[in-house]
Amino acid sequence: MNRRNIVWSELIGLKAKIIRASHPELVGIEGYVLDETRNTLTIGGEKVWVVPKDVVCLEFEVDDKRIRINGKELIGRPEMRLKKRWRR
Repeated sequence: MNRRNIVWSELIGLKAKIIRASHPELVGIEGYVLDETRNTLTIGGEKVWVVPKDVVCLEFEVDDKRIRINGKELIGRPEMRLKKRWRR
């Protein structure tokens, strides 16, 4: 998994950290992605946070690699993002 194909991957279960956000209180939240909807990610750590995708920049940890991605690239239901990939 890399930056180009993480958009089409399953995010649930990945370790995530918010590195930038339009709301300062969201910066630094880290934990595992527990759920994903069209516009939000649920991240569980010390607390459970429901974070809007369009206002954050995330860093995912996959196979000891760190992948940064703008949350706007993740907007959409997971199954629809996968369909978009195959239409190209």
